[in-house]
Amino acid sequence: MPASDLELYEPEYSARRVVTCPQAIALGGVLLGSALAFALAPGETSAAVSGALGAWFVANAAFRVALLAAGARVAQMPPVPPLADDMLPVYSILVPLFHEAEVVPSLLRALSALDYPRDRLDIKLIVEADDAQTAAALQAHGLDAHFTIVVVPEGYPRTKPRACNHALLSARGELLVIYDAEDRPDPDQLRKAAALFRASGNDVACLQARLNFFNAHENILTKLFALDYALWFDHLLPGLERLGIAMPLGGTSNHFRIGALRAIHGWDPFNVTEDADIGIRLARHGYRVRTLDSTTFEEAPNDVRNWLKQRSRWQKGYMQTWLVHMRHPLRLLRSEGWLGFLGFQLFIGGTFASAFLGPVLWTIFAAILISGPALAGSGQLCLACLVIGNGFFVLLKMLGVWRRRWFGLAPYGLLAPLYWMLISLAFLRALGQLVSRPFHWEKTRHGVSRFA
Repeated sequence: MPASDLELYEPEYSARRVVTCPQAIALGGVLLGSALAFALAPGETSAAVSGALGAWFVANAAFRVALLAAGARVAQMPPVPPLADDMLPVYSILVPLFHEAEVVPSLLRALSALDYPRDRLDIKLIVEADDAQTAAALQAHGLDAHFTIVVVPEGYPRTKPRACNHALLSARGELLVIYDAEDRPDPDQLRKAAALFRASGNDVACLQARLNFFNAHENILTKLFALDYALWFDHLLPGLERLGIAMPLGGTSNHFRIGALRAIHGWDPFNVTEDADIGIRLARHGYRVRTLDSTTFEEAPNDVRNWLKQRSRWQKGYMQTWLVHMRHPLRLLRSEGWLGFLGFQLFIGGTFASAFLGPVLWTIFAAILISGPALAGSGQLCLACLVIGNGFFVLLKMLGVWRRRWFGLAPYGLLAPLYWMLISLAFLRALGQLVSRPFHWEKTRHGVSRFA
């Protein structure tokens, strides 16, 4: 039985099937061909492979530099005038919760701080059927009439997108936004989104607010994570908007026209980065996504174990998203054009490919040094790609703080190569889970920061 409308009406976009037969055959062919090439001409094949992988690594970094430059143009756009209260639409807010009893007080404070008419708010607090602690914590606060507790019945898979799809059935707003349990959105964010939707064409189906962390300065890990977010949401996503390339959404603060969301059958419950997937599906259905000049502050994982769980899920979800939308590459090319197709490969594919390529290139370089003349041929090429690619990535990390003027974080960009070692570890965990537990949602613990 289908688990969602997406699986029922557009099963080709569902991640329930991880790899299709043609994809498996293509992957097997590449591996077999590579093995034969190495057996017949190991030197030439090593040079060709290291060159191709190095070129991809550098292209991925250079593409992000281009996005940063393009995103600067979006940041200079003038603000949209606000709407009068009587022109504001009903706004649905979906807040999926799972084992979040400890952050309920701060969540309700953040939602109560939103500057929006209460009679035009439809807030759905979504809890799983067996999560009695979170439900009890919510009920203990005597919620106002614009709050509704939505209980998700037991079912498979247990993921955030499945919970959101269940709440979407009863959402009554014209506009809808997703917030996470620990989120602290700017109080005027809903007003800004409503005004920008009104000023945009009907083809604009979603606005992505900027994300960063309220505990960015807690330790080295949170500082490096904040550099990631500053680059991604303040520069790279606006760059995608400027170039007209499909934009993967963040996991929170996605503002939707609810009609468009329902028209594409909501979220894919089997994709563990449902946000990235739905951004691509919106583009493939002819919709646009814009960035919203408003910030939601989240809690960055402040220990490696919690960070690895979250990052592994993201890496796995990006692999799922790439596999889903590459089932029919020619269809993707026709719908998105050459620039959009290339952007998808470099941004969606590049997100997990770069986590794989860094260690691979270092390994190839080390093997060449050991087995052949130092820095000869392939070794020189490998080293050049590593230096250029890593140089671009470090530069991006340091420039990413510019919009927020967090210049004190910029020197930590020099530690980015160490941070990428963790990302590569997360990729390996994600790859293993893609094979063994593709729909498993690793829970990120919230409320553990001293700034919470």
